[in-house]
Amino acid sequence: MATRQLPKDEWKAYFEVVSKILLGMRAQVEVAALNIGDQIAAEWVPMLGVVYDSANDVLRISLDGLEHVIAKPREIYVDEGEAGLSSFEVVDADSVRHIVQLREPLMLPAPPAA
Repeated sequence: MATRQLPKDEWKAYFEVVSKILLGMRAQVEVAALNIGDQIAAEWVPMLGVVYDSANDVLRISLDGLEHVIAKPREIYVDEGEAGLSSFEVVDADSVRHIVQLREPLMLPAPPAA
């Protein structure tokens, strides 16, 4: 996997494209900072999309039943491999790290016929 820093001028367009691919994937959102430690904000919830609002300088991560809002993101790192985006990390103005891990939903077999 290759981790790279995403330039700020690419944030809006990148997440517009990636959001379509992420729809339905499962996401875990972890928030990490020295003053709070590591906290899980969402655990393997269906992903609805990610949007960077440049006018308000806000990154919105929309999950089923939850919207994780990051004000004044300073840096974004994406971890991409052959299968696509596997995680991304956002560092905000207060140096809080928001780590989003992604995975495909678990495909269960069909129930047996009655």
